[in-house]
Parts: sequence; C-alpha cells; structure tokens
Amino acid sequence: MRRTICAGAFASLLLLAGCTVGPNYKRPVVNVPATYRATNDANATDNHATASLGDEKWWTVFQDEQLQQLIRTALKQNYDVRIAATRILQAEQQVTITRSNEFPNVSGGPSVSGVRQPGIPKVFSAYSYLADQIGLSANWTVDFWGRYRRATEAARANLRATEWGQRAIVSTLVANVATAYFGLREYDLELEIAERTLASRRQSLTLTQTLEQGGATSLVDVRQAEQLVEEAAESIPDLQRAIAQAENQLSILLGENPTEIARGRALTEQPLPETIPAGLPSRLLERRPDIQQAEQQLIAANAQIGVARAQLFPEISLTGTAGLQSIGLGDLFTWPSRSWNWTASLSQPIFNAGALRANVRLSQAQQQQALLTYEQTIQQAFREVSDSLIAYAKYRQFREHQERLTTAARGASDLSHTRYQGGVTSYLEVLTSETNYFAAELNLARARLNERLALVQVYNSLGGGWEQ
Repeated sequence: MRRTICAGAFASLLLLAGCTVGPNYKRPVVNVPATYRATNDANATDNHATASLGDEKWWTVFQDEQLQQLIRTALKQNYDVRIAATRILQAEQQVTITRSNEFPNVSGGPSVSGVRQPGIPKVFSAYSYLADQIGLSANWTVDFWGRYRRATEAARANLRATEWGQRAIVSTLVANVATAYFGLREYDLELEIAERTLASRRQSLTLTQTLEQGGATSLVDVRQAEQLVEEAAESIPDLQRAIAQAENQLSILLGENPTEIARGRALTEQPLPETIPAGLPSRLLERRPDIQQAEQQLIAANAQIGVARAQLFPEISLTGTAGLQSIGLGDLFTWPSRSWNWTASLSQPIFNAGALRANVRLSQAQQQQALLTYEQTIQQAFREVSDSLIAYAKYRQFREHQERLTTAARGASDLSHTRYQGGVTSYLEVLTSETNYFAAELNLARARLNERLALVQVYNSLGGGWEQ
C-alpha cells in the first residue's frame, strides 16, 4: 500500500511538473511588401526573380583572388569575429547553468565529528565519542509551473540570438573588407591617373619652355604650363597618404598590425553582374542575420513572461539526506548504521508590496519592446535593400555618363593641344581643357568605385556573406 501511494504521489508530481504558465511564442504577422522598391531599370535590377544575390557565396560575388584571400584571413583573425565566438561559448554555458535548475541538486561525502562532554558529579560521568558518517543530500524545487523550463527556453533563445549575432558580424566583416579593398584599388587608380598626367604635363612644360626661349610664345604660357604640372603633382602625396591609411584600415580588419596590402585585379577589372536578382522580400526574414537575431531576442523576452508569472504560484521544495552513520568506524558499513530523513515544504507568496505582479508587467513591457524592435529591424532591412538597389542602378547610369564625359574631355584636351601647337589659340585653352580632363578622369574612377560599393551594399542588405 505504501509503495502504491508513493508511486501515485510521484506520478502526480510529474503531471503537475508538466504544467507551464506564460504565453507560447507565435511569430508575429508583419507587413511584407510584394516586391522591393527599386528603379525601373531592368538592366540593373531583376525585382521579380525568385533567386536572390544574397543566396550566393561571397567568393562567387567577389571574384578577385586576392580579395578572397583577404576575406579568408579576416574571418580567421578579426577580433570582432573572435569576440563573438566567445559570446557563443558563454551563452552555451548559460543554457547549461539555467537548465540545471530543473533537476535535483545532489551532494555527498564523508564527515567526522568529535564530542566530549564533562560529567556532573553524582549525576553522570564525562564522556566523549568520535562519529563517522557517509551520506548524500538532495534538494529539488519541483518545477510545477514551468518557471525553470521557461528560463531555459529564454536561455536557448539567447544562445541562438548570439549565434545570429556572430553571423551578422561575419556578414558585415565581408562587406567591410570588400569595401576597403575596392576603396584602396580606387586610390591606386587615381594615383596612376595623377602620375600619368604629371608625366604628360612635364613634357608639355618642356616643350613650352623651348618655344618661349625661341621667342615663339610668351612667359605667361610657361607659367600656365607650370600650373598644370603642380596641379597634378600636388595630388600625388595626398593620394599616397590615403593609400597608406586605407592599407592600415584594411590591416585592422584582418586582425593584423598596419602593413602593406597585396593587390589583385585593378578596379576596372572587378566584374559586375549584368543584373541583380533581388529575390522575394518574404525570404529576407529568414536570411538576414539581424532579423533572426531580433526574433530570437523576442522569443527570449516572451519566455521571461512565463518565468515572472510562475513566481506568483506556490513553490514546492523536496529535500532529503541518506547515508551511513556510526560511533565506531568498524560499524559504519553495516545495515543498522543506515540513516535518512526527508522534508517537503510549500511556500506561497503572500505579501511583497506588488513586486511580483510588477515583475510580470515589466516582463510584458520588455516583450513589447522586443516585438517593436523586431518589426523595426524588418522595416529597416527593406529600406536598406531598396536603397542599395536604387543606388546600384543610378550609380551605373552615372558611370556611363561619366565615361562619355571623360571621352569628350580627352578629345577637347587633344584638340586644344593641336590648336596651340598650330598657333591658333592661347595656352589658356590648353589649361582649361587639361584641368577638365584631369577632373573627369578622377570622377570616373570614383564613379566606378561607387558602382562596386553599391554592389557590396546590395549583397550585404540581402543577407549575403555569412554562409561559409
């Protein structure tokens, strides 16, 4: 009969322990547009494709072998990525610590105690003894209302949020390395333009000086030719400074001390896709790490409501000890030396000045904040995709116009030199056309950079780069 009663009581405990208070998580309904807002330039963006550029691996999007090597080095050595990995380790251990509250806490070991009591004359004699004990003690707070299970649910959600946070860092790192590398190659292109222009203008200055010495031109033309030379010369040290600083920035992204960076393809040789498939906006919710991270934080906040509500209900604790105890060590491991005791206690909060109910309302407010943050993150993601798609299309158009402008400026520069050498015009026309051509070449280099940076932004905003 006793065994039946104990078995029934234990089954009842298990049944009650299966109860979990608090709301179960359901993904909130969000307003997802049918397509991304972009331009009508179908040559740049395919807004109706089901596939997405974000699904591509980063080494298929960035095909420069040297850039790929730099990204691999950064993924191994970058401090932000390594710090994020330690956060995952911390979150994993936090799950274990939190989940341990669902189980009994058991401890045990031997103990020795000695006692001596002085006697009372004519009452009892003095005595002393040495007691030996080996025992186990256990303490279990029964999770009737799912307080600890909800806490474990929150800890696991925080772990997943931390994992998605690391993926967001990886995605951003890939984009930052590509951005810094393209910027470095653009500086290299500007330096190449400046050095080529300087060499050409020095030849023109030598010719002008020869003409002035022969009386065929004036000293004003010589001074204007010198002005062109210095205009090109002064840009070189500034570009060299920018190149060194860009290398330093890229070195830090690689997790290294500032050093020189090896180069791969020239900026003009970096491939660009003919069109960018944007994919379905609904898939962005599954692919973007920051959205996934925000949702996991929402799940954790939702579970914390159950933790707070469970504190309103009674708490039942079971404690017990069992072991062997004897006065003499020789009798310790005998059946009569066994000992045990157990206690069951129930504690119901009665008065706490509203603290527990305020804690429930606090957790609900925190869940609402996490919900709004989740919705805001989704909205911001749609904006970033639309902005980058528009930027890529418009930067492409700008680059095409800038190419035609540069071609026209080069033609005007060549014609002005021919006219000057033929004595038809003054050197002022050469000065103006040369200045315009030099500025047009530099603007074209920046336009090519902006087009490639827009590609990086599109890829990053579509959630690409974190999958390895």
